[in-house]
Amino acid sequence: MNYHQIPSPCYVLEEEKLIKNLELIDSVQKQADITVILALKGFAMYSAFPLVRKYLKGATASSLFEANLIREELGGELHLYFPVYQDHEFADSIKNATHITFNSLTQWQRYQQQTINAKISPGLRINPEYSPVETDIYNPASLTSRLGIRSETLGDTLPPGIEGLHCHNLCESDSHALSTTLAQIEKLFGHHLDHIKWLNLGGGHLLTRKGYDIEHFIEVMTKFKAKYPHLDIYIEPSSAIAWETGFLKATVLDLIPTPGPIIAMLDVSFTAHMPDCLEMPYKPRIRGARDPQPGETAYRMGGLTCLAGDVMGMGDYYFDRPLEIGDEIILEDMIHYTMVKTSMFNGVKHPSIGILRSGEFELIREFEYEDFKRRLS
Repeated sequence: MNYHQIPSPCYVLEEEKLIKNLELIDSVQKQADITVILALKGFAMYSAFPLVRKYLKGATASSLFEANLIREELGGELHLYFPVYQDHEFADSIKNATHITFNSLTQWQRYQQQTINAKISPGLRINPEYSPVETDIYNPASLTSRLGIRSETLGDTLPPGIEGLHCHNLCESDSHALSTTLAQIEKLFGHHLDHIKWLNLGGGHLLTRKGYDIEHFIEVMTKFKAKYPHLDIYIEPSSAIAWETGFLKATVLDLIPTPGPIIAMLDVSFTAHMPDCLEMPYKPRIRGARDPQPGETAYRMGGLTCLAGDVMGMGDYYFDRPLEIGDEIILEDMIHYTMVKTSMFNGVKHPSIGILRSGEFELIREFEYEDFKRRLS
């Protein structure tokens, strides 16, 4: 593949890798007798939705705009979970929705009648008080979490009309974390399971990661389904859908010597275009690079905004040959939780978006000054 034809910077979805992920997930949902839907919060590249709809029955939205995108571009079941709903947009949000989850009992009480009138299946989000997530800002099940209802708050009986429960406490987790989650749900909320129609186990199930124990996942779900055969089980991953399905192409614009590593100034921004690298934080893989050994020339990747912290500080890189201005940099696995979190901070140009199909590149979208200006006033 000649990457010179791809503009820089550019997010590039590799279609064959997406198909491979979707085929695996489809096989799992059939064997486990569950339903997998797409969570737009991690993957909302709607130019790929014609592929997604071949394998998945729908998607979940956490905002009115996400719900609109599902209605317009994907179709199928529309599940809603907003941490808090707003009066002025609730009627528009629930159009054509099939399921809706409320984050609190007060929210359910506030919108109960509208939900019933719209004939949408309502549920409540629960806090299982367990999560394997070690990064605090990504832990949705902490003692002080704003997400979900604790068992002592919910009480012994469900409010009349509630048909489902929703639990989301995982993040790029394995099947053993799922098993622990189900045990915790049974411990804290098991007395409610016979009185609901569906259970949504949220996202964070990284089924497509190399080494994920698919057979154990199927075994765990099969055993749980045998205990509660009346339940429709949903999971809503996004990382698993787009895991390792594409990259962000960048270019070296300058090389800054320091007493430590050489800073490779790129035409992309970690702050604006790869914020998860700083928030999680994690060190992205770069094609053709590895960790430097003592005595080797080390390069640190720097972004093009004026923010001092716009630099990949989680680790440096070594390249087999010295970097030069104009070199291409391929940052791997930059499709999920990347495009959805970008900004145009500092007025930097947003990377283009494209798709690779059988070695042929198609440019889907470019961004210009007007895109930046329209976000401001």
